[in-house]
Amino acid sequence: MAIGPLARILAQVIVPVVAVLARALPAAYAQALQNAKKQGVNPAQATSMLRKTITQQEAFQILNLSESEASAEAIQKQYDKYMAANDVSKGGSFYLQSKVYRAKELLQEFEKGARTEMKKESNQSGSSNQ
Repeated sequence: MAIGPLARILAQVIVPVVAVLARALPAAYAQALQNAKKQGVNPAQATSMLRKTITQQEAFQILNLSESEASAEAIQKQYDKYMAANDVSKGGSFYLQSKVYRAKELLQEFEKGARTEMKKESNQSGSSNQ
């Protein structure tokens, strides 16, 4: 019967803590967004920071590429190199493999977008010359 009083004491401690956190966390998030706006960071950037996604610059650093050399072949080559180097079965790190994968994913989207943009520009310049 000693469990009953212990459970009641735990409940008396846990309920107020949860109530305080339920009020404090949204207020802290709103305050963080306000601070970000004051410092010149737009809300989308602040939200992405909270989501823990990597930036394009970080992706270039992870795969050891520069923006000028970001072709599909170069991205794939670096991806293969770093995935093999961090192979878990050879004592590598799954965490690092996931970072390499996310970097490849982001840079492939960037590279596709750059190609699409170049096609649009060439189509516009071709149609304006006629």
